[in-house]
Amino acid sequence: MPRIRFDRYYRYAELTRLLKALVKEHPGLLRLESIGKSHQGRDVWLVTATNFATGPDTEKPALWVDGNLHACEVAGSMAALYLIHTLVSRYGQDQAVTDALDTRAFYIVPRVNPDGAEWALADRPKIIRSSTRPYPYDEERVEGLLPNEDINGDGRILSMRLPDPNGAWKPHPDDPRLLVRRDPAESGGAYYRILPEGLLKNYDGVTIQVVGPKEGLDLNRNFPANWRAENEQRGAGPYPLSEPETHNLAAFVVKHPNITASVSFHTFSAVILRPYDDRPDDEFPAEDLWTFQKIGEKGTQITGYKHVSVYHDFRYHPKQITTGGFDTWMYDQRGVFAWTVELWSPIAQAGIKDYKFIDWFREHPVEDDLKLMKWNDEVLGGKGYVDWFPFEHPQLGPVELGGWDELYTWANPPAHLLEKEIQPFPEWLVWHARISPRLALRQAEAEALGGGVYRVRLVVENTGWLPTYVTKKAIEKKVSRGVICEIELPPGAALRTGKPREEPGELEGRAYQSAHPDGWEGSTDDRCKVEWVVHAPQGGTVRLTARHERAGVVRAEVAL
Repeated sequence: MPRIRFDRYYRYAELTRLLKALVKEHPGLLRLESIGKSHQGRDVWLVTATNFATGPDTEKPALWVDGNLHACEVAGSMAALYLIHTLVSRYGQDQAVTDALDTRAFYIVPRVNPDGAEWALADRPKIIRSSTRPYPYDEERVEGLLPNEDINGDGRILSMRLPDPNGAWKPHPDDPRLLVRRDPAESGGAYYRILPEGLLKNYDGVTIQVVGPKEGLDLNRNFPANWRAENEQRGAGPYPLSEPETHNLAAFVVKHPNITASVSFHTFSAVILRPYDDRPDDEFPAEDLWTFQKIGEKGTQITGYKHVSVYHDFRYHPKQITTGGFDTWMYDQRGVFAWTVELWSPIAQAGIKDYKFIDWFREHPVEDDLKLMKWNDEVLGGKGYVDWFPFEHPQLGPVELGGWDELYTWANPPAHLLEKEIQPFPEWLVWHARISPRLALRQAEAEALGGGVYRVRLVVENTGWLPTYVTKKAIEKKVSRGVICEIELPPGAALRTGKPREEPGELEGRAYQSAHPDGWEGSTDDRCKVEWVVHAPQGGTVRLTARHERAGVVRAEVAL
């Protein structure tokens, strides 16, 4: 097996090499394909993981996993790579992993947005939100401060501070490295103005306006679920799935109806997010909400991450919503359970408890900042928060650079802490795959009725925890067809009763059973029976098939 280190972040060429090496080493468990090109023409790689000896991936329930949709959130790609590595290294040794690969499939895209990630991982990094395509306009910025660029070439993106009597920040009395807000009525001290590291265009010597990069797309606003145009939501693109990166994902998902759930790795907040992003929980089908909560609770037990609603717990502003996200599209329009995992949280690492994920950045006690500095000094060896040092800025003149290393302290774990952070997730992902619906053969037989006539019976059942349709939303959206049973007759045979293709409908799982065992829930709605009467004077063998797009395929042969 190729040696993969999980104490570093891989650039595109290295990641491609490792994926190809893994597939070459494990041809019975892994396959690699490009699901399309990025804006700059890079292949977007997808790994299919399953035991191909037990059947093709398309005939098994599947779990979708992706990472690195947003450019600088490179820990997501490493979490996806860690899943692949875990599956192949534990197959045959870990019962859960072995069962998952024998009976289910995984579709894994480690790096959805390779162009943006290359910018973030460059020796002289630049941070953008998503795609490198200019949007909404092609022209260069003609004025303003262009933030999030490494202007001194040290491989870090820090902050700039300028002495300013009207500045909003002052050194903390106990730790002068740390800048804290001045009191609203305070005056007469040494104050600073804080700016993101970057260069200015057409600086007039007085006014500074921080402007966004010309690459203004947010790919996680570009999916069709309640998509809103630029005048309503910045970065959503000119129309849904306008970008190759989002179109690649959606096209593959639609062509693979066996996908029953999805998990997308982003950063940061150390939280497991679920839909909706634009409406409250009381608009869920009740069964779907209950099941989301049960699956999320399992994720919390395994990873320690809380599971929360985007709408109720993760809005950037209490009066605003986001739409066009991948997870909401997967649930609301594809009818599968979908999650966004926000990896990593320096706040939690510093021992800060019970904080609100987004609200913390708007308001928190100075004691939290001191805890973060203590964590920086004791755990990160002082490398996460850089003490201020002088720099001759091309436009501003003498400034100081310093503060938090945003890319490798906040946006992603420092490399030496990466593996510890992503290590728990394969267990939850494997468990998530194994709760999917799965068709199994219970009975296939023929009863001779005399005169070359036979009654053929096929009984199949759903052995998975989830129902075959997966979510009530899938029923509402009519994206789940139900079980289909088919009979193929031997030469010279004919059907007396029944049709070559019967559609008995959906099968329940065990997900909606109550916590109290009583006889009212003992019905066999997880099972279906189909019978045919066949006239076969010469005997032969009938071939029976039962299939469900989400629950797999079973086959049987019965001699007459």
